[in-house]
Amino acid sequence: MSSELQHTATPLASSIIALIDETRRRTLQKVNTELVRLYWQVGDHLSRESAKAGWGDAFIDETARHIAKAYPELKGWGRRGLYRMKQFYETYKDNKNVSPLVTQISWSCHLAILSGTKDMEEKEFYLNLCARERYSKRELERQIRSGYYERCMLSAQALPPEITATAARAGEGESPFLDSYVLEFLNLPDLYSESDLKRAVIGNLKNFVLEFGRDFSFVGEEYRLEVGASDYFIDLLFYHRGLSCLVAFELKIGRFEPEYLGKMNFYLEALDRDYKKPNENPSIGVILCAAKDDEVVEYAMSRSLSPTMVAEYNLKLIDKTILERKLREFRQLAANAPEPE
Repeated sequence: MSSELQHTATPLASSIIALIDETRRRTLQKVNTELVRLYWQVGDHLSRESAKAGWGDAFIDETARHIAKAYPELKGWGRRGLYRMKQFYETYKDNKNVSPLVTQISWSCHLAILSGTKDMEEKEFYLNLCARERYSKRELERQIRSGYYERCMLSAQALPPEITATAARAGEGESPFLDSYVLEFLNLPDLYSESDLKRAVIGNLKNFVLEFGRDFSFVGEEYRLEVGASDYFIDLLFYHRGLSCLVAFELKIGRFEPEYLGKMNFYLEALDRDYKKPNENPSIGVILCAAKDDEVVEYAMSRSLSPTMVAEYNLKLIDKTILERKLREFRQLAANAPEPE
């Protein structure tokens, strides 16, 4: 139901509509679970028959013809659809990590992962991500195109220990933050101001949260902090449900400058003293810049104890082949690094 209709409905009508929506969601999930289970079983049969045949897959064409004759109204059961079910089963049949996830995501999302990923580690990553974030096919395909997996792997070693410590305290397996974000959906012109950037983010909050993770809840823009007799304003303030903490964003249209860190430290101190609830973790700061020099960031952060990170953003999708090459190089360096004495 649209938000406009929800806003105008009576409390009783809103409650009933919410029940209908929830029941529909559960029903669709159950239907999806049964369909994916069916496709898995069909893939199993086709795989075993293929192993017995030994001379080719002509039996798939024959099977598709019989199914079309029995159920002419069914879509997706032609030769191509049957091959996909066979591929689906054979890809995951020996992977115990995947078994609990198989029925948690839609068949269309499974197809996007099978066609858009290269190795099992990447497939497992997107299966877990899709199940956790409840992606639609369109949202999942966007994350695959944007190289979310590669960016996440490359970010693992770049995050400050104070932020990973917050994730550990909150019981999160890993930090939800990345070192690099893709904001192609903002559609900004070549020349834009920080105000333009902020307005574009506010106007595209759904996509912004998709890129950062659905555990982020928007608190406010130009969020006012009262310190002494003065007012200060945080560009964007979010709350992260999984980490149980406030997250302050400062948006910069240029390269990272060390003085940005002092301002963010001040904001985090004010949030923790005056706004953080006793049961919440320390606030986190994200300085989102158009570019950064990693050496300058390392120098600036070396004596900072606050949970703050500096991340880059791109206004166009990054070439996935570049990200894949960077990840390969990173793994080769890690594999060749000398063991600590």
